[in-house]
Amino acid sequence: MLIALGINHNTAPVDIRERVAFAPGNIAGALKSMCDSLAIEEAAILSTCNRTELYAWGELLGTDVLQWLGDYHALTRTSLEPYHYVLQDAEAIEHMMRVAAGLDSLVLGEPQILGQMKSAYADATEAGSVGRGLHYGFQQIFNIAKRVRSETEIGANPVSVAFAAVSLAQQIFSDLKEDTALLIGAGETIELVARHLHNNGIKKLIVANRTLERARGLAEELGAEAILLADIPEQLHRADIVISSTASQLPLLGKGAVETALKKRRHKPMFMVDIAVPRDIEAQVDELDDVYLYTVDDLRAVIDENRKSREHEAKKAELIVAEGVAQYQAEMRALQAVSTIKAYRQQAEQLRDRELEKALRALESGTDAAQAMTQLARSLTNKLIHSPTTKLKQASADGRAEVIDISQELLGIDISKESSK
Repeated sequence: MLIALGINHNTAPVDIRERVAFAPGNIAGALKSMCDSLAIEEAAILSTCNRTELYAWGELLGTDVLQWLGDYHALTRTSLEPYHYVLQDAEAIEHMMRVAAGLDSLVLGEPQILGQMKSAYADATEAGSVGRGLHYGFQQIFNIAKRVRSETEIGANPVSVAFAAVSLAQQIFSDLKEDTALLIGAGETIELVARHLHNNGIKKLIVANRTLERARGLAEELGAEAILLADIPEQLHRADIVISSTASQLPLLGKGAVETALKKRRHKPMFMVDIAVPRDIEAQVDELDDVYLYTVDDLRAVIDENRKSREHEAKKAELIVAEGVAQYQAEMRALQAVSTIKAYRQQAEQLRDRELEKALRALESGTDAAQAMTQLARSLTNKLIHSPTTKLKQASADGRAEVIDISQELLGIDISKESSK
């Protein structure tokens, strides 16, 4: 059984999502804990700014997975119940395909989620928590996401959280050529933000990161300045725009630091966008005058304006996902038959070996070869048909005509032809 349990931007506000997020460095340990606690061998975790989803393969209940999620983050299960969703088998694979294709994203069709899904699979593979079930499921998911990208234009227009953040900045600052932007982090989202700002003629870019080398890598490419996270309090007053997206589990900017920066700026307004989950900027910063603080949830209005252009292509993508789900179900049913076929073949081979051994012993004791072969054929036939014929007689006695019909199909028997002979 495949289970997908999650909490996302549609079901929970950012203050709930940040409490169930997983830091990248904790994924391996979390997967081990999940497998051990739930007594399963296959699990994967997807954790982004908009969603935390747990994928599991095994005989278990969604309530057990939710209990583990709560326990891991020191939260009660009841506190998470209003915000979660749980799906299984066909519904789970459909959801995962829609997620990978960008159909369930805050930004319809955004491409980053596919890379994040692939990272979740890679992390689980490295942690040893991917077996045949999840491996097969993820391969089908990636194939469908690839088809959506190649067969539709759902990603044609530049709409992303990064794009939305810069669009919002442009609405507040009429001319970015007069402004300085401080970008906190150096991941993919911040890189996209930096490129959007650079393309829109921002006067000055400052990139802050935990390691100076990573910050310089992005800064040098765009003619920006690189600083360490530790330098932010001293440099913050220079920034008209602050956009942050890191994987930090604790806030990087507090109310006091921002208050000090505002005094140095003589209360010239600051525009801040906190894309991170958990949040990088303390919520109390929004209480300050002259600060316009937005979270990832506040970007919806900007994103919704661009959503309509992708909705037509999204309908095509949904059809591709439906095809993928149907194919997955058909192949899973086929896989289920494989184990039955394998067991039936092993049973037949064991019968064959036993009867062959009897025939060989008979030949060694001087029995005529023709007689030994005849006995082998008769005994093998009787042993092979014994169980099916017994079950068929019982089904007939019980009035289970459907069993008789299915048996005729399985055994390749046409009663009408037999009757005409």
